[in-house]
Amino acid sequence: HAEQTARVMMGFDDVCREGKPDYVIVVGDVNSTIACALTSVKLGIRTAHVESGLRSFDRAMPEEINRLATDAIVDDLFVTEPSGVANLLHDGVDASRIHHVGNTMIDSLHFALPMAERSTILNDLELQRGAYALVTLHRPSNVDVPARLAMLMTVLGDIARRQRIVFPVHPRTRKNLSAWAIPTPANVTLIDPVGYIDFLALMRSASLTLTDSGGIQEETTALGIPCVTARTTTERPITVDLGTNVLVDPEPEPMLAAVHAILDGGGKQGSVPELWDGRASERIVDVLVRHYS
Repeated sequence: HAEQTARVMMGFDDVCREGKPDYVIVVGDVNSTIACALTSVKLGIRTAHVESGLRSFDRAMPEEINRLATDAIVDDLFVTEPSGVANLLHDGVDASRIHHVGNTMIDSLHFALPMAERSTILNDLELQRGAYALVTLHRPSNVDVPARLAMLMTVLGDIARRQRIVFPVHPRTRKNLSAWAIPTPANVTLIDPVGYIDFLALMRSASLTLTDSGGIQEETTALGIPCVTARTTTERPITVDLGTNVLVDPEPEPMLAAVHAILDGGGKQGSVPELWDGRASERIVDVLVRHYS
């Protein structure tokens, strides 16, 4: 983390000094988010954070540290859901700097859906709409411990006895599966990571998604696809409170119970949160225009 963050800071410092931007917008919770925010703020450039205020309250997650640090130093904070506003107010951020604008990830989803409809990946994998489950697993807590990764593959095998599973495998996950000689269960199809358009096509046609990702919780809620999130916490609680997401401990019994409930027809219907309408980016632009008018 340290080397990557430092390299991004050095590179972005050159970009800022050469380009002399009036405003910098950083997005999300990855290392480049905090790296670019630190760089621009220290250069005296007004800086905003998109997806601000999200909290898992789990500091063992690197992303949580990035969120906290970024929100503490930026000028403008663009929020995807009401919990983000509440978290920032609790942290002492002035309300005038907080803007509930909606979710730019859903903007991207709306933009990409027509292209996803033209994707051939379902035909390429010989899949039928609603007849497979989509799985993603990449968090270190789930895939970097041999016994836990083996347990998760056993769970997938149990699910696959009822329905085929398609599993785009993160490079680290695949490396560990190979290094620890963990077998792939029958009816589980491991594929290489796919681009966003193809992944969106897989997600929108799946019967359900089992994941430990953050963004997939939001995308499945927007698409109305049932989602089981194998984590102890989520920084996106609106997907559980209003959406199609179910948060379960990454253990066999709760995971299988949630998945089988969906396959038995008992999955959450959910609703799309306020302002997740594909126009969050326009609201951000409106804030910038008001600031510079």
